[in-house]
Amino acid sequence: MKILIVNGPNLNLLGKREPEVYGNQDFESFFNTLKSNFSDNELEYFQSNIEGELVGKIQEVGFSYDGIILNAGAYTHTSVAISDAIAAVTTPVIEVHISNIYAREEFRHKSIISKECIGMISGLGLEGYLLAITYLLNKKQNS
Repeated sequence: MKILIVNGPNLNLLGKREPEVYGNQDFESFFNTLKSNFSDNELEYFQSNIEGELVGKIQEVGFSYDGIILNAGAYTHTSVAISDAIAAVTTPVIEVHISNIYAREEFRHKSIISKECIGMISGLGLEGYLLAITYLLNKKQNS
């Protein structure tokens, strides 16, 4: 399977930014572990702090990949453009959040992108990405 992980703004600072919320591990190290654990599959990673680049990447792979795992960061709560991009493509998208967005500030409780995603994992740390990959693999195997 071909799966793309897309991380939005400020997620390039994982391991440095608010470790009490996001943990101490940087995403590149974690991604290398994911690639080892799922070596029979093609995993790719893209991160941008720029909304249009996230939209562009979703559109670029959204008709040819088997799955997209998206942590849109703060754009989760504000981006109609990312929501529209998800709705426009045929590749299934799983929304992932490292922290529990419902245990944080009230403005984080509303996800604009959720209704276009096949599911959401929130609050399970980096393991949420692993669970999303596992779900996509099981879904493909059972179809």
